[in-house]
Amino acid sequence: MERHYQRMIQDTQDRVARSLQIQILEKDSPRYGGFADPDGIVQAKFAIYRTASMIAAYCNEDTCYYQDGRVLDSILKGLDYVMSVQHDNGLFDYVTCNFFSAPDTAFCVKKLLPVYQYLRGRRDGEGGQEDGSGKQEGNPAELTVHEGSILEKVEHILRQGAQGLLQGGFHTPNHRWAIASVLMACSRLFGSREMEEAALSYLREGIDCNEDGEFAEKSAGNYNRINNDAMIMLSEATGDCSYEQHAVRNLRMMLTYWEPDDSIFTANSTRFDRDRLIYPKDYYMEYLKMGMKYGIPEFLQMCNTIFEIADRRRIASPDALIWFMLCPAYRRLEYQGSYRRPDFDRFYQESGIARGQRGRFTYTLMNGKSDFLYFHNGTMKLGMKVAGSFCEHRAFKSDRMERASWGEYHLSQTMRGWYYLPFAQKPPVSDWWRMDNASRDKLMGPDMQVDVWVKETEGGLDVRVKTSGVEGAPWRIELAFTGVEFLTNEYVHLPLTGSEAVVVKQGYTELGNERDALIVGPCFGGHRFIQGKEDSEAKIPGAATVYLTDYTPFDHEIRIRDKMAGNGGTGGEKP
Repeated sequence: MERHYQRMIQDTQDRVARSLQIQILEKDSPRYGGFADPDGIVQAKFAIYRTASMIAAYCNEDTCYYQDGRVLDSILKGLDYVMSVQHDNGLFDYVTCNFFSAPDTAFCVKKLLPVYQYLRGRRDGEGGQEDGSGKQEGNPAELTVHEGSILEKVEHILRQGAQGLLQGGFHTPNHRWAIASVLMACSRLFGSREMEEAALSYLREGIDCNEDGEFAEKSAGNYNRINNDAMIMLSEATGDCSYEQHAVRNLRMMLTYWEPDDSIFTANSTRFDRDRLIYPKDYYMEYLKMGMKYGIPEFLQMCNTIFEIADRRRIASPDALIWFMLCPAYRRLEYQGSYRRPDFDRFYQESGIARGQRGRFTYTLMNGKSDFLYFHNGTMKLGMKVAGSFCEHRAFKSDRMERASWGEYHLSQTMRGWYYLPFAQKPPVSDWWRMDNASRDKLMGPDMQVDVWVKETEGGLDVRVKTSGVEGAPWRIELAFTGVEFLTNEYVHLPLTGSEAVVVKQGYTELGNERDALIVGPCFGGHRFIQGKEDSEAKIPGAATVYLTDYTPFDHEIRIRDKMAGNGGTGGEKP
């Protein structure tokens, strides 16, 4: 992957230049030697990430910063700052959230581990890592005095941090694997049985990766790859390849999670990355390691695709130069071709999500989500909800999702109606908020049934929405468009800014930009009650929203067509 390596050299040099600009150099500052992030926050984790990149550049003769005195001085100051804010017990604070934090310490140690392995391997005259074929790398260049100073400080941070991890403590599922994998790696590096036993105490809970390859947090934009890193690290440390098989399954699943605009589909995430625009560059080393080890062509093709995405989107390449230094076989590997995803329809039943692609567009269906449908054609995205008010319910969130055939799904929800009844006996208090209201008897009914059928068809989707069980409730179908610049039909032509809320009463409507357009309809508008009752979900910020409204019960089919995908089709009808 020589071309990838050369791009990493350039981007690492850019990172170093930026680090030199943002380092705190006021000697009387308690943050002296640290680095200010974009929000002006200075803390250990950010300093470690900046310093790790600088060490790679300083030690690599292909960079313009090779053995540069100013960079060396910056590295040593940065490591001294990190040591100054490391607690006596070895733990670091993540100052915007967690203090004396084992998981954040694990992330810090993880970033420094390949740096340590590389420097220690050179000091000891050993190869740092297997080359992927089971053979050890040849003898590296002897460590310089200055590099030895860097190694000494890095080892101190790692040993202290690993000791701190023995105290444990975590908040989220992925934290367990970050802690366990780092402990297991450090147990091998430092010969600690205690660290190994501590790692096993987490691993006894079992790995939360289902048969689809999805981890518990469903975080395609961030924590899937964090978990993959941990699984691969566990396999490398223990020799047990069953751990990395979770990563392989997830990486296969992730091949279906790219959108036509090169971003990752994130709307299913339970974490901070939900609905964020994130590109897949941080999956690069996972695809490279597993693709090389198991000879998986599509994984190696994805490595090329990730760099093509970085070029197209003008974003930095993965911060992975140290891995190419640690394992030169990655640089020597050459694999031609990019991953070109074929049309597919995948139902990840355990994860409650279906992903499909036909030509230039993708679509996504999610069980248990109010924004249950997404349609993406590269420059435009459409999200669909069925919303209204029925007792405590404010939107359709399917509790059942089944696949009828290839590209055809049925989602349904039975909304239970109920009312509290008086206590049979006088309650001990008259304060409503202190009453045991959960123990009241209830009057049940009526129930409202919502069914949605989604079927892939030429150029788009057909979506049938049927409500029953309740008469006269004003409900709505919300079509939220992002990336659009105009709305047009036979009655109006409107420029769009993303703030619009429009009820379209009949016919077909086209929404588009200078490159693409989507056609939806037939539209209907029986009322203008689009804001919903209290606690209703707000309109999606930045989206131009088309509302189709009616009173229950109703049964409507809405056609969604990508105009550029084929006939622009509305089943032969003129929009």
